Amino acid sequence: MSKKPGKTRPHAASRASSRELPIAATKRPEAASKHDTAERIAHALEAIAAHLSAAAPTPNAADTFGSADAFVWHPDGRLAPVPRVSRVDLALLKGIEQVRNILIENTERFADGLPANNALLWGARGMGKSSLVKAAHASINVDRKAAERLKLIEIHREDIESLPALMDLLRSSDFRFIVFCDDLSFDGNDASYKSLKAVLEGGIEGRPDNVILYATSNRRHLLAREMIENERSTAINPGEAVEEKVSLSDRFGLWLGFHRCSQDEYLAMVKGYCGHFGIKLADAELDREALEWSTTRGSRSGRVAWQFTQELAGRLGVRLAGK
Repeated sequence: MSKKPGKTRPHAASRASSRELPIAATKRPEAASKHDTAERIAHALEAIAAHLSAAAPTPNAADTFGSADAFVWHPDGRLAPVPRVSRVDLALLKGIEQVRNILIENTERFADGLPANNALLWGARGMGKSSLVKAAHASINVDRKAAERLKLIEIHREDIESLPALMDLLRSSDFRFIVFCDDLSFDGNDASYKSLKAVLEGGIEGRPDNVILYATSNRRHLLAREMIENERSTAINPGEAVEEKVSLSDRFGLWLGFHRCSQDEYLAMVKGYCGHFGIKLADAELDREALEWSTTRGSRSGRVAWQFTQELAGRLGVRLAGK
């Protein structure tokens, strides 16, 4: 009996399909192999780069510190020199004479190798907290030899967790350092304050003898009230939790308070700036314009006085030398 042609076609198609499957299957391992090769090359390049980086000569810390009086710390381990610090003369800081004298005395003792305290400058905005730190650093260095000059290192608030690494770098230096953090405070679930706390007093190594910490803050206790309240509500012993938070500020030996200035102090600041930069205006007119300016700003402070001085100098065509 002859076979019907129609029945042989499915078998032929099946055989053709089966012949094609191995071909398709061989392509997948080939693609995977290419991917593995590329990955191995990438790993090899990374290893070579790491080796070259490790073999590269690192700058001598003493040379780095000798290149400038001020630096900005970066958490990757770099200290960026600051050739010219933005600061005002100590004599121009009005209305803060008492805290100014205390900080200068503390800084001078430290520079001379005598015991001194970490300092927390807290209080009203714009009253010269950070300006005082920078001015104190400059005034202490005026008559000092190069090897005896204080170094000012600024660490940003968000880099506080890298503070122990900075301490390790400074510990072996012959120079003495003010480590300065401006506008320091902690919010929410931020636990980086523990790094600061350990460096201030609590760690095994503690603060190096050649380092002092100065910080400014609008808060006396550095921590938001809600942080303290959250600790109180969730802790097994609420009293101990609150004490843990508040004790951070206690580790600064000096608390220097900055309060809002009076009208007379504000006008003295304005006149001090104008006299220093040679801005001439009749006293009555100067007082009137300065008070009007503070009214538009809604407050009186050293910062507002400086802003008014810049406005007045620009209007009168007076250049502020050194600014």
